[in-house]
Amino acid sequence: MANFCYVCNKGPTSGNRVSNANNRVKRRFMPNLQSIHILDAGRRTKVRVCTRCIKAGKVTKAP
Repeated sequence: MANFCYVCNKGPTSGNRVSNANNRVKRRFMPNLQSIHILDAGRRTKVRVCTRCIKAGKVTKAP
């Protein structure tokens, strides 16, 4: 399953895990995706949306 937001297409980003000895190892930052039911073109569908889009009201939650 892909880790992308249905609305804004936000996906994983990369960075470094840094230890106390300043050793650097690559890691991934995953977006905070939630599975919710939304109204899409009048139909109820289940999609994965990031919490930023939910809070901003970019999606309409289905009852």
